Amino acid sequence: MSNKPSFSKYGKNFQEDLVHLILDDRPFADQILEVLDTNFLELEYLRLFTSKIVDYRDRYAKHPSQQILDTILQTELEREDKVLSQQITEYFTRIRSSEVDGSEYIKEQSLEFCRKQNLKEAMLKSVELLQSNSFDEISKIINESLKLGSESNFGHDFLADFEERYKPKFRGPVTTGWKQIDDMTGGGLGKSELGVVVAPTGAGKSMVLVHLGSNAIMEGKTVVHYTLELQDTVIGKRYDSCITEYPLSELDVFKDDIYEKIKDLDGRLIVKEYPTKSASTATIRNHLNKLVKRGIQPGVIIVDYADLLKPTVIRKEKRNELESIYEELRGLSTEFGCPIWTASQTNRSGLNAEVITMEQISEAFNKCFVADFIFSVSRTIDDKQNNTGKIFIAKNRNGPDGMVYDIFMDTSNVKIRILPKTNAVTATAINAVATSPVALTPKMQRNYLQSKYQKFKGTSK
Repeated sequence: MSNKPSFSKYGKNFQEDLVHLILDDRPFADQILEVLDTNFLELEYLRLFTSKIVDYRDRYAKHPSQQILDTILQTELEREDKVLSQQITEYFTRIRSSEVDGSEYIKEQSLEFCRKQNLKEAMLKSVELLQSNSFDEISKIINESLKLGSESNFGHDFLADFEERYKPKFRGPVTTGWKQIDDMTGGGLGKSELGVVVAPTGAGKSMVLVHLGSNAIMEGKTVVHYTLELQDTVIGKRYDSCITEYPLSELDVFKDDIYEKIKDLDGRLIVKEYPTKSASTATIRNHLNKLVKRGIQPGVIIVDYADLLKPTVIRKEKRNELESIYEELRGLSTEFGCPIWTASQTNRSGLNAEVITMEQISEAFNKCFVADFIFSVSRTIDDKQNNTGKIFIAKNRNGPDGMVYDIFMDTSNVKIRILPKTNAVTATAINAVATSPVALTPKMQRNYLQSKYQKFKGTSK
């Protein structure tokens, strides 16, 4: 067995993802190539692939793009072994239009490994220099070793990162389970995006969040659901009901059938319970970091709900605390590279409203500007009796907004569907019909929404 250091303990997938990151992430490549010995890679095709990147960087003082590397491989692989050439070609084909899951973990582990090996070599050289009392030389070698592989990302370099600006950006949207919403958002909520469900108390905010999480699980995602109001087992049962369509009141009767239906799901659910106002966004970050270190990469994060989080910084006014919480959640979605769904309570005027707009969002209107997608759920007393309600698309960074959809909502089995409609109406049109015998034209509706949005944006500062 060879005693040479290598990434063997991390496995093949880790090493393939590492090389993928070296190609696609120029700042990371700058950092790790200071300490990486290509012999640390077990597989010969990965060593050769990496050497092509290194050779190009050394020769042209630039990081190669995928297009440049493709040309290099086409012209130079002819001289290599046929089997090795095929392995490299197949590997490059796999990674060209994909992204690396768990990139932060891979970067951290690989840098730590390489820097340790580099420091070991420096210490061995220092032992030899001890014989000649070359203390200054020893100090220089050790200090240089510690500097190598340290943080080297000073920001987006306008010239060095030219290719980075033109790489296609993959949102990786996660379905909402509603085709109408997916169509208008480009497939659902994307990574690094924050979605907010607005509803009055008792309208079913938690049910809607469970619906969104359930559809993500059925799409194969790992959902991390934080509950600050209900017990984790209660939330878990709601997922059981939503996924299997068994009524909440009969889950115990059909327990075995439910298990048979959920055991083969591709996705995964983790429900973490915190008492109300006991957890902050820092608490959530710490928990997520622990999951990532155990190899559990969140695909969707759900916080039920943000208004019940404890602020990390105490402010004079509650609205400022809430605003900072939503900003921090938005930051978490970017940090962990996945969408975050949460909910917000309406003010009193939203209790009996047939359609809830952004005017009814409680306390901090500024949180509207942080979120990427906002929709409200309104249910009058009659709606609750008839299992009906309305969804209003209040904000959508990736498409149109201002539409109102009728929904079917049965809270007995967490079943929520958007009812088919030939033409979705706008909240503006509803208001227009209520106040004037003449309905607004589409152009007038758009102008009204824009002016209304700007009005609130101006008063929120």
